Amino acid sequence: MKLHGIKSVLLLALLLLAYGCRQKQEKVHVRIMATADVHAVVFPHDFVNDAPLNGSLAHVKTYLDQQRAIKGQHVVFLDNADLIQGQPAGYYFNFVADRETHFFADVMNYLETDAASVGNHDIEMGPEVYDRLNDEFNFPWLAANILDKNTGLPYFEPYTIIEKEGVKIAVLGLVTSSVPNWLPLKLWENLEFTSMYEAAVEWMAYIRDNEQPHAVIGLFHSGAGDADHYEGAIATENASSYVGKNVPGFDVIFTAHDHRVRNEYIENTDGEQVLLIAGQSFARSLGVVDMIFARTEEGELFLSSTDGQIVEMAEFEPSEEMMNRFNDEFEQVQSFVRQPLGELETHLSSREAFKGNAAFVDFIHQIQLDLTGAQVSLAAPLSFDAVLEAGEITMRDMFRLYPFENYLYVMELTGLEIKNALEYSYGLWFNTMEDADDHLLLFRRDEIGQVVWDRDNRPWLENAFYNLDSAFGINYTVDVTQPPGQRISVASLSTGERFNLRARYKVAINSYRGSGGGGHLTHGAGIEHSDLSDRIRWVSEKDLRAHIADYIKTEGVLNPVAGNNWKVVPEEWTATAAERDFELLFR
Repeated sequence: MKLHGIKSVLLLALLLLAYGCRQKQEKVHVRIMATADVHAVVFPHDFVNDAPLNGSLAHVKTYLDQQRAIKGQHVVFLDNADLIQGQPAGYYFNFVADRETHFFADVMNYLETDAASVGNHDIEMGPEVYDRLNDEFNFPWLAANILDKNTGLPYFEPYTIIEKEGVKIAVLGLVTSSVPNWLPLKLWENLEFTSMYEAAVEWMAYIRDNEQPHAVIGLFHSGAGDADHYEGAIATENASSYVGKNVPGFDVIFTAHDHRVRNEYIENTDGEQVLLIAGQSFARSLGVVDMIFARTEEGELFLSSTDGQIVEMAEFEPSEEMMNRFNDEFEQVQSFVRQPLGELETHLSSREAFKGNAAFVDFIHQIQLDLTGAQVSLAAPLSFDAVLEAGEITMRDMFRLYPFENYLYVMELTGLEIKNALEYSYGLWFNTMEDADDHLLLFRRDEIGQVVWDRDNRPWLENAFYNLDSAFGINYTVDVTQPPGQRISVASLSTGERFNLRARYKVAINSYRGSGGGGHLTHGAGIEHSDLSDRIRWVSEKDLRAHIADYIKTEGVLNPVAGNNWKVVPEEWTATAAERDFELLFR
């Protein structure tokens, strides 16, 4: 009787255990989290301003560890591109450091990344970098719409399948196809960027036919954009909403590139809800999606619910373990940005560049002309509110003066094309003033014509500051009483020679603008995008920031001053208006 009782108890225990296991498997919880536009913020430190940060991949590591320790929850960690460019850590480990394994491969492998997408700024680092990372990452680097020109096949992996407790999740990667608008051909000459929409149609069909996943996730390095309009591959920079609406099958789309936080549903053409989600850039927050998979009576898994949230990384401390592991690399970057380059006799402020000649931008102009021997330079303030103090200039200051890894072009443009490019720029820049009380700067306005203010009660500029080009090497005025397109009057070249609208001039211009970025040469000057490469006469060997650093080292002591080659008129209106606008913009 005792033996029989023991057997009964054991049998009951086994049955209860089996029942419990079956009950646990009735639902599978998968938590998917993604960073977006990290821009090399690995460490909780801003190397440009020498200040702490409340978001970084070190913060993400703490959150990941906590989430991975939760029983009954399966964690998937994704990165949505523009990972390796931005903070000086990116520049240093892409172009300066000599390591056996690339730093960003070490970091992302250490974080146990499940998949990542490729971004435009990742391509910007050049094939030596992105090919190496593609080999060294322990996870698939996804971009279904980047093809190998030589084979016609995807250059990177188009998608991956992630399995968790019987659940199959397909992750399809896409990147904004406008990359040829911004980057020199030498950085992507073996690549073809195709339509996000067409690639999504093709690969969605393939995934459905060959993988039969329980859920499909889009990992799109592209902003939301307009869900109802798609102007083609190169023209449509942000296409995530359009793809989500018009390519049925996606359950979740992680967006990126436009640096906008979102957590919203859209309806696709089959009447299904698609979650669009993105955390903040620079690893300040993550887009986190909880997917619950249930079972039918026959035991088949299906997606029963999806819920998104934005998780702030400021709520977590940076991982001490991660900081210790990569402490040597942290110190290497500190040493790199602290290296002295020369002496600056006066301070430079980017603020002045928004109302006329400013030493901050004219210094760039002069370097571009000196490096190239060109007759005219076009450049914009690439920092919105940066100051270089008088005294020692270090490598850190180069990231304030020139934040992007642009190359330098010499292009051949006619006088009329130069004038029209400037007309376009100042149309982005200045308001059309009707009297002295009007704004000088062109501010964003709402549907009823009121100026739009940010949360700090400052007005938004209508257009990005890095598209506000001025010229050096010509003397001209900008009449803001005239409508855009009719404002520029060019008096002469700065040498005193006549400026001829029909003549061809050598123009120093950065690779972003010269490749079509901002639309100055295409929409403004009227040059077909396909013809831009035919106008390029020279491309710098190194990025422009490196050339500027070399220039400063050679000169030693610098005293940049503002030129006097252009002004905004009528001055009796614009001087006062500029001061009023600046009090609003920079308070």
